[in-house]
Amino acid sequence: MALRDGDLFGRLERFYDAVPRDIARAEEIGGLVLFVRDGAGWPLYARPRRNADHAPSAADITATRARQRELGVPEAFEWVHETSPDLLAVARSAGLSVLQAPLMLLRPEALAAPEDLSDVPVRLVDPASERFGTDVARAAAVAAVGFADPGLEIGDAGAAERDAAVREPAGDELSRERQLAVAGRRITALADSPTEGALASGVVQRVDDVAEIVGVATLPTARRRGLAAAVTAALARRALDTGATLVFLTAGSEDIARVYLRVGFHRVGTACIAEPSAATV
Repeated sequence: MALRDGDLFGRLERFYDAVPRDIARAEEIGGLVLFVRDGAGWPLYARPRRNADHAPSAADITATRARQRELGVPEAFEWVHETSPDLLAVARSAGLSVLQAPLMLLRPEALAAPEDLSDVPVRLVDPASERFGTDVARAAAVAAVGFADPGLEIGDAGAAERDAAVREPAGDELSRERQLAVAGRRITALADSPTEGALASGVVQRVDDVAEIVGVATLPTARRRGLAAAVTAALARRALDTGATLVFLTAGSEDIARVYLRVGFHRVGTACIAEPSAATV
């Protein structure tokens, strides 16, 4: 059954508010909520506060940026344009540069099979495995190297850079990762070549029946082999097989969006990702 726009964007807002709370505390600043990660890991962002009594203002953005600087985290903001259409102009007036990225929804009937997209096998990381921590660390290392050289073009960074970036989680961090994986709220996939090792990775994070595919990355030396598409397809299939009824992602550019069209996604909106413009840094 097709989703009405209100149903779709309302479900996305509930998801966006809920999913960071697994790993972060929330600080409300006017019409914004700032998610501050507990422990190590990729820093989070601020976004419009659900059910706030006013839309985010330029003053809210300025106050949030000051708090982010105080915490030593990136001055990062995210929102969905269709839900908060006035925020684009407000953010720019407050000194932010805004990337307008394709927001894409899966058509389940169009989902491609991973093996039809790449000849490198994709596997889902097993939280019961003794290698769970190592696999999560390898996936994170692939993402770090891939996102350091963004885009679709083949580059120079590869296995050596990946291996140098590996940092295995331990203690509470490892325990939390395992708990989220066991609960099905965070599943990691690896395109893992028997001869080349981990070449691409991605994650699906889930709240109730909504799932988002994030962090899909390929080592620059391994691009143009269908790996990102295959990882995305494997994660989407797991989400559907475990009861998700809405699977979505954000593409970093129009060119990258075309990769996800091959998998079975289509554009439904615009995700805004903002950071300080060069003039205000």
